Amino acid sequence: MTKKIIISLALITAVVMGVLYGKGLLSVHQGLEPPASLSALVLEKTPKSAPDVHFADPKGTRHALQAFRGRYVLLNLWATWCGPCVNELPALARLASFAPGIRVMVMNTGDKDTVDAAAFLKEHQAGNLVAYRDNEKVMMRSFGAYALPMTVLIDPEGKIVAKAAGPAEWDTPEAVKYFKRITGT
Repeated sequence: MTKKIIISLALITAVVMGVLYGKGLLSVHQGLEPPASLSALVLEKTPKSAPDVHFADPKGTRHALQAFRGRYVLLNLWATWCGPCVNELPALARLASFAPGIRVMVMNTGDKDTVDAAAFLKEHQAGNLVAYRDNEKVMMRSFGAYALPMTVLIDPEGKIVAKAAGPAEWDTPEAVKYFKRITGT
């Protein structure tokens, strides 16, 4: 008799959760709110698929964002002329070192080939990050970035789960713990 009650309660709970999720009242990422140090990072109410965009690495090889599915990606759009962008680069580099379960990608959107972005990152204590570039500003348009820096958190299924408009403290102990928790590392 007890086993039937437990099974019944589990089924009722599953149905209720399904209905709440279906109506948009419960998020897949419920309970994963960022810490206060990441107040700029705002969870999306309804995660949407990240756009199918392409960009280049320092050698000019083209990559598709979709190729990075299967793990969390923190995509940061920046430019060398953007003071707040440059100031947060070292924190993003430290986050990449402290929380290896998340792929931190920095996308130079503001400079054509006239700037050696890899050297710039190294000069600004972020040399452990790959200097991807988006010369045509496709990323900015696709992600609706009207100002820099803009950072987008993409889950392993390729859904945009959070965005940060403006700089954030990516490497605080609470932030590192948050990213380790969501990535399971």
